Amino acid sequence: MFRKLAISATAALALSTGGAMAAGGGGDITNVPFSFQGPFGTFDQDQLQRGLQVYTEVCSGCHGLQYVPLRTLADEGGIGWTMDEVRAYIDENFIEVYDDDLEDWRAATPNDNFPANDGVGAPDLSLMAKARTGFSGPEGLAINPLIFGLGGPEYIYSLLTHYTGEEVEQYGAILYENTTMEGGLISMAPPLWEGAVEYADGTVATESQMAEDVSAFLMWAAEPHMMARKQMGLVAVIILGIFSVLLYLTNKRLWAPVKARAKGAAPAE
Repeated sequence: MFRKLAISATAALALSTGGAMAAGGGGDITNVPFSFQGPFGTFDQDQLQRGLQVYTEVCSGCHGLQYVPLRTLADEGGIGWTMDEVRAYIDENFIEVYDDDLEDWRAATPNDNFPANDGVGAPDLSLMAKARTGFSGPEGLAINPLIFGLGGPEYIYSLLTHYTGEEVEQYGAILYENTTMEGGLISMAPPLWEGAVEYADGTVATESQMAEDVSAFLMWAAEPHMMARKQMGLVAVIILGIFSVLLYLTNKRLWAPVKARAKGAAPAE
């Protein structure tokens, strides 16, 4: 029986690892020690704010965040803004949404979502970090989700930083060589370069720094309540641990008289 269980476990591990590589894209993925990874990890609010700045100034020109409500920027466990700062962000960036009732565009409010942007056919980034998640993470072991995270932010970081600088023309279109992209070619030109943004907090905007910041922000966009979920999970584990101890002690007390009688009973002849 043990042999069958071992074979089944090995097969499940192999299947999960193979599926993860397919989900993650199968390219060159760099592992990045993000602060929010692991069971006790938390979002770095400064990093999330820098990532939002990169998204706003670089990515939003082609990509939308249509499934992310603007009000979540002020949620607990998020980027650390107040609702007044959210309103100021909307005003500063002239964010507008199309109102079906008015049949016209109007200024966005915190209750609206980030606008969609599909003018050039670029994918929406709301769920990108989850969509590119691989179960086994970048290291290829099924235990790694508990240690290194699920691989989605690493994929985004790697995609942004693994351009080789080579260009290929196919059917009249220019494609760019990227070692992370499945197939090795991508239609998106390298979006980041040294000093592409000027960080409000004074952080040096290297290509690697911007890629890491926007990857963290997109992980938050895909799962804004991650911190609350982790906290709930920790509380559940503590409660279950206490419950297990109480069950053990109760079981021991209930069966103690029975075991005492069994020990004291004379052996049958």
